Amino acid sequence: MKGPISLTVLLCRYDRTHATELRTLLLDVHDDCYTGPDRGEFTGRERFATFVDQWSQMPGWACVVGYDGDQAVGFAYGAPLPAGSLWWSKVKGLDNPVFTREDGRRTFAVSEVMVRSQWRKTGTAAHLHQELLTGRREERATLLVDSAHPKVQELYETWGYRAVGHTQPFDDAPLMTAMVRRLGESG
Repeated sequence: MKGPISLTVLLCRYDRTHATELRTLLLDVHDDCYTGPDRGEFTGRERFATFVDQWSQMPGWACVVGYDGDQAVGFAYGAPLPAGSLWWSKVKGLDNPVFTREDGRRTFAVSEVMVRSQWRKTGTAAHLHQELLTGRREERATLLVDSAHPKVQELYETWGYRAVGHTQPFDDAPLMTAMVRRLGESG
């Protein structure tokens, strides 16, 4: 049985200068979000640590962590896609070079939005996501969502995203839906 939760979550912003001190916290929240028998190698701690290390060293990396008291309840992080990024290269059906062109300032990629189960369905994910994008100078944001989770995709659609294609960014990754939204929109 879940205990009482606070609806007041303090949001704290971080940048890549904080990556080392945040690493274990991000991994621990991840572990809480991906537990159980369905946990595969792609969602394992070691693999996620690799992603955290890669993303957190990217120029412009930003992270928002939500706290209920002294407990981290979730986080969102991402970074601008660098010039010449291959982000769009495996997205099926996107053959428009104008749409896929990246210059390092055009698109902010939301890499992760994770909320511990006790704080799900409280609006925490939306608040983390919105705070992550607040003040961004890029014209659009993008993210990938596991295509096997249509309810998560529907949630992102309520935040202003639209699907633009499907991709399998890594050989061991599930099929993902690539989504995009203009910045400055609700969500």
